[in-house]
Amino acid sequence: MPIASTTPTPLGRTLITGGASGLGLAVADAVAAAGGTPIVVDLAVEGSAYTAYQGDVTDTRGVEALVARIAEEQGGLDAVVTAAGIDKPGRLDEIPGDVWERVVAVNLLGTVAVVRAALPALYETHGRVVTVSSSLGVRAVSDATAYSASKFGVIGFSRALAAETRGQIGVTTLIPAGMKTRFFDGRTAQYAPGEDADLNDPANVAAAVVFALQSPRGSEIREISVMHEAEPSWP
Repeated sequence: MPIASTTPTPLGRTLITGGASGLGLAVADAVAAAGGTPIVVDLAVEGSAYTAYQGDVTDTRGVEALVARIAEEQGGLDAVVTAAGIDKPGRLDEIPGDVWERVVAVNLLGTVAVVRAALPALYETHGRVVTVSSSLGVRAVSDATAYSASKFGVIGFSRALAAETRGQIGVTTLIPAGMKTRFFDGRTAQYAPGEDADLNDPANVAAAVVFALQSPRGSEIREISVMHEAEPSWP
């Protein structure tokens, strides 16, 4: 039986959705620091320090075409990280249907569309995908039906994709908990973390993403959970 290499995989052209802010930007910074080439896709990309493309992942056919164009213009892709994500907490009977569905569209359908479009390029490079779920993708709580549905879905999608593409590309599911980003901006006090909340630094989570992307060829990190040591939503 062949033994997996112990040589880290070099980082290359890494497409990052949601890469203009929050976790996505932290991943872009970490990829660049490790010698890779971040390629950002986000709703607003003005002022990005990296090669950036404006795109809305909820426009699934449009983002598929965009990813195909990016792969062509960049001469291929070595990795994809699907960090675009939103939430709208509230009870199911209080959230308008279009708002509920947009959460699922960004977090799950957008993830699928981007990965599907990137597959031809990733097959060519034996590349890697890191999908982003959440601690609420393994532990459900009240007032989070849209978010949990989408993040549970990301885990199911990623596990099936890993089985479907084993030996051809790498697939890792990232399961982070709360981070110090603008993700919680605009929330009412009921749903916002307190000033003393134990939130992780997104740079720490991004470091875990780079670790997975650099895993030696033949060795795959299928799932990785990263959170503050005092995180209350785990396990």
